[in-house]
Amino acid sequence: MSKILVVVGATGKQGGSVITSILNDPKAKAQFSIRAITRDTSKPAAKALEEKGVETVSADLGDKDSLVKALQGAYAVFSVTDFWATMSREIEYQQGKNVADAAKTAGVQHFVWSTLINTSKSTNGKLTHISHFDGKADIEEYIKSMDLPASYYLPGFYASNLPGSLLRKDDSTGKYVLNLPVKEDAQIPIVDIEKDTGKFVKAILLNREATLGKYTYGTYAYLTPQQVVDGFKEAFPKAGEGATFQPISDETYKGVLGNFGMPEPVQVEMLENMLLLNKEFGYYAGADLKESLSIVTDKLVTWPEYLKTVPAFKDLE
Repeated sequence: MSKILVVVGATGKQGGSVITSILNDPKAKAQFSIRAITRDTSKPAAKALEEKGVETVSADLGDKDSLVKALQGAYAVFSVTDFWATMSREIEYQQGKNVADAAKTAGVQHFVWSTLINTSKSTNGKLTHISHFDGKADIEEYIKSMDLPASYYLPGFYASNLPGSLLRKDDSTGKYVLNLPVKEDAQIPIVDIEKDTGKFVKAILLNREATLGKYTYGTYAYLTPQQVVDGFKEAFPKAGEGATFQPISDETYKGVLGNFGMPEPVQVEMLENMLLLNKEFGYYAGADLKESLSIVTDKLVTWPEYLKTVPAFKDLE
């Protein structure tokens, strides 16, 4: 008999990826039946999941009682929260706490939390404004305090962050340029979040004993800015001719964000998120990727492969 896997954030990028990976793998699909948590089960995205054989249940991350009901009978849970939906570290913390409490009440045997490092601590107080990292780390600490069998997935740097705004054609030269406020030896843990999150989480679920209490880092490799440019050249040899990495100042980067309508606090947060990529800090605080990659059986998407799927680059050669 299959065990119930509850996916929180089922219609989002991470949760959706987990569901797809389970459904597309006969071994995993035989082990788990999926219950998707969504606010509104009548929405098209929820109906699309139902058509794939996924059970959908309505629950609100701000309502612990609704979560307790939704998690009844669950063996495993994958949970993620969205800081950017409220831009409130306090609200996100309460949401994560509610899910963890509900999982504990329901007797969940494997809780997989999508987390990130505490950057305030890992940088010794030099980067203290990355709330979408530190808030998830706070929830992680709460989970560890409550004797809930848990594993921790840390998504990499979204590949989608670069094309179009930071990797773009320079109108003055006609050449493509990567503009980032980082050093040449920065380490960028690129991930195709929609394709590869599920591959990592599925591996965690299928290797429960080996991953309990441990971190799984969700990227196929650390790339330097130059390797990012080289990947663009590999994907598009003609368009990539003359492509370069050109570091920009902190203020210039904030200006780019301002042009997209982002307020000052968000500019500061995103700037520090970029500075975290520098080797002196580290997106994963310098963690080795070997153990995480060793449990993944599916082929991960490389940066050049991802670039081939970007709508903005669809006509490039």
